[in-house]
Amino acid sequence: MKTAVAIMMTLAVATFFGCTSPRGGGMSGGEGFNIGTPTFDTKIKQGETASVTISLNRGEHFKRDVKLEIRASAMGVSVEPTQALVKGSEKGDVQLRITAAKDANLGAYTIFVKGTPAAGESTTTEIQVKVVSP
Repeated sequence: MKTAVAIMMTLAVATFFGCTSPRGGGMSGGEGFNIGTPTFDTKIKQGETASVTISLNRGEHFKRDVKLEIRASAMGVSVEPTQALVKGSEKGDVQLRITAAKDANLGAYTIFVKGTPAAGESTTTEIQVKVVSP
């Protein structure tokens, strides 16, 4: 019983906080950023669109603009926007629209997200998308 409770708590924490990229920007704790994405695969039916929120999580002292570049791994799945600029003064949430074509092959796809600050190291992360039949 204790093991089941521990597993459920771990899943709840992972779901709440999501997955994050390695740190970009500066290397000390308060001077960097990472990109938070959904924890679980996003399922999209052929011919439909899903909304996904990614978050720019800033360290306490990280106030630089970050350019996000977003692209899909293969034909059949598209994402909009393909670029976004998150200003240093903004919260950092970006809403993505991921669309599976009507004739998209069923299976797994990857959305790649790269964050490049005005100065400092860039970071990358991925969003897993699964195309299913309608």
